Amino acid sequence: MSNVKRKFFVAGTDTEIGKTFISTALIRAFVANNLSTVGLKPIASGAEPVQGVLKNDDALQLQQASNMSFSYSEINPLCFEPAIAPHIAADLAGQTLNVEELANRVVMPDEADIILVEGAGGWLTPLNQKETYADWVEQEQLDVILVVGMKLGCLNHAMLSIRDIQSRGLTVKGWVANFAQGKMNMAEDNVKWLKQNITAPCLGVVPFQDTANSKPQDADASLANTVAELLDVSALL
Repeated sequence: MSNVKRKFFVAGTDTEIGKTFISTALIRAFVANNLSTVGLKPIASGAEPVQGVLKNDDALQLQQASNMSFSYSEINPLCFEPAIAPHIAADLAGQTLNVEELANRVVMPDEADIILVEGAGGWLTPLNQKETYADWVEQEQLDVILVVGMKLGCLNHAMLSIRDIQSRGLTVKGWVANFAQGKMNMAEDNVKWLKQNITAPCLGVVPFQDTANSKPQDADASLANTVAELLDVSALL
């Protein structure tokens, strides 16, 4: 396993569908396979100052799950306080957000077996008026893991995302069905349709995690470890 070198971009079919929750579980699944793994969150909007430094909760969860030690700024180089679209947050902060800036700020550590990069929002989240996050992924030639938020409309969202990913010459290496927002009518039928129509392997079907936390799914360590056992990462190695 020590010769495994993989870089993945975790995309979602929408926002608030559990990308961080699944990303954290994937990291823990890789770590369980004795792989040196780091999770990155290049762009994060929605942060609070911690000892004078803006920090995003999702990025902190990825940092905690990783078994490699990197500073917060290496995990999350572009962090904005308001929980709004990143390109708008960047404008308000007077910062430049584009593919070139991302390429300059994101460091992919050579010593890592697995680098897991979590996106922001959906696949085509804007960086500015002309570029999207997908443009950077295309430039970096990252393999994609798609998190499908299981809710009404997800079949369309999943297939449109995959169509654009593949049109860029990128590969969807796997996908996860995540019931982040609770039960879904005809859930099994929807998952069955996705399995029949997405050629990439399904890495797992994650049921709704009913917790006492305010968020529908909170990627705390114990819960992420439990969900990691539901995910089959062998197809990614």
